[in-house]
Amino acid sequence: MRVKSIAGFSAKFSFLAVAALLLSCHQLRAQGSPDLQARVAELKESSAKNKQALAQYTWKETVQIYLKGDLKKTEHFQVKQGPDGKPVKTSLDAPAAPEQPSGRGGRLKEHIVEKKKEEYKDYADQMKELAQHYLPPDKDDIQAAYAKGNIEIIPGGSVPDQVKLVIHNYYKQGDSVTMTFDKSKKQLQAISIATYMDDPKDAMNLTVTFDRLPDGTNHLASTTIDGVSKQLKVTTTNSDYQHL
Repeated sequence: MRVKSIAGFSAKFSFLAVAALLLSCHQLRAQGSPDLQARVAELKESSAKNKQALAQYTWKETVQIYLKGDLKKTEHFQVKQGPDGKPVKTSLDAPAAPEQPSGRGGRLKEHIVEKKKEEYKDYADQMKELAQHYLPPDKDDIQAAYAKGNIEIIPGGSVPDQVKLVIHNYYKQGDSVTMTFDKSKKQLQAISIATYMDDPKDAMNLTVTFDRLPDGTNHLASTTIDGVSKQLKVTTTNSDYQHL
């Protein structure tokens, strides 16, 4: 009986030792990989450098809102970076012409249409606000994720100099941010984000591409925000960068 007990204890001890070793190895891969350390350092440096460079620019932004695949609204802005690093936008669109009064039935229909417009516009604004917590990537948030062991590095696929940095729990618990990074240029190429609105069931996905200015500054070229449950999509295109 004692032999069986000792054998059981030994097996249990061996299992726990292996589990602890695997956990330790995972943590070392997450935080101790020289390649990961180098990429995180380059990503932080690139983010800070581009943020500083973009403060010297102004650019045009085109925003389009789609509901169930149909284009509902197009907006144009002149944009510059504010002192806090967030975009300051000035509308380039002419004020909407006042609508002509109609009969009672027409007014009721117009009221319903306007209410629906306000609903999807409010939701679109909430989506854009949430996106600002992810874009552009913040060096301090990247460092915080690295310190917690929430970043992993994977090969970029068929492109030789590309790697992907996957960050879990970047802004919300359960979200993920996948950054495609060019090691030779030391710049971001694309970002894919899976997050959610107030409820985890209310998914929101973001797809981002980057481009370079003549002086080498990396910037957001296009962003697509997809509100899955509402079938609402917001696309943003940045262009015509000019020095201030």
